Amino acid sequence: MKKILSVILFAALCLGASAQEITWHNAEDLTILGKALPTAKTYTRIDTTVYKFDNKTVDHYANFSTGVAVVFETDSHVIKARWTTSSAAYGANMNPILQKGLDLYIMKDGKWIFAGVGRPYTKKTPYNKHEGTIVSNMADGTKQCLLYLPLFDRVDELEIGIDEGASIKAIENPFHHNIIVHGSSVTHGASASRPGMSYAARFGRNTGLYCVNLGFSGQCKLQKEYARYLADLKDVDAFIFDTFSNPKAAEIYERYNEFVDIVRAAHPGVPMIFLQTERRESRNFNTAVEKSETEKQKAAEEMVKARMKTDKDIYFISSEDFLGKDHNATVDGSHPSDLGFTYMLQSITPKIQKILKKYGIK
Repeated sequence: MKKILSVILFAALCLGASAQEITWHNAEDLTILGKALPTAKTYTRIDTTVYKFDNKTVDHYANFSTGVAVVFETDSHVIKARWTTSSAAYGANMNPILQKGLDLYIMKDGKWIFAGVGRPYTKKTPYNKHEGTIVSNMADGTKQCLLYLPLFDRVDELEIGIDEGASIKAIENPFHHNIIVHGSSVTHGASASRPGMSYAARFGRNTGLYCVNLGFSGQCKLQKEYARYLADLKDVDAFIFDTFSNPKAAEIYERYNEFVDIVRAAHPGVPMIFLQTERRESRNFNTAVEKSETEKQKAAEEMVKARMKTDKDIYFISSEDFLGKDHNATVDGSHPSDLGFTYMLQSITPKIQKILKKYGIK
């Protein structure tokens, strides 16, 4: 009888523990990172009521939460989330967590350590209401948390769930300086595994630098509209550009100098670091792609290096080893996997840091 009572008591205690009450907090009351300028909508990275791009796809992407993150401090043992996105279907070359999910990191021993993901709802349309546990059964103590929002969708609402009686509060931006990263789908983050695994986010966590992700998948073509937006930004310490993947060679020749002129007039002396477009795996056996990509890379290198002769604050980084040498680093021949982004970071990080150090950025 005693054994039976003990089992019943233990089961009751476990049930009580699993039924711990959760309180929900509006993430808008916490610190929002990843926006170059304030926006009317909390989780939108560019306010399209102010900046018109004359392109429906660009306007659509501008409203994504790409690179946006929430930072906060809590002593809760569990962190949950419920959030609302658009009802768009999932993409073919990215998983649901990257597109509509959340990605949590917690500071430990001076480093941001992966803690868990918010898994989006995938069973049937509309795919817009999501809720789940990101991490549970954490030890006592206060944790600094960094929660990345979806890379390829917008977020309309976000709530953070914690233990009843636990605290949660906004903290200051833990990153320093202001680095603007503008580019193609590679910058946007396709096809990483999680929102926090884009190269811009990883570079920021690895270095402590504040990196704002202005990647526009397939739509980064040295447009004047982008340049004018970048010209309006304040207190920029450096630009990192991945601007040669989407335009054709003719567009690079035609648009590059005007793009630079607009940005440079507003940001004299600020380093502008141009990354050569990656050597796509899709060109390995496709002669048409090989020809187009060769022309594009040639145009990019010619234009940047010509401009470097008159502007000492412009830099060019070759992409020869961006995807490694094993031909295993992309999802679809163009977009890096996590392995591809690892190779890319191994290549560009020391080169970028060497440049930034000249400007006191480290």
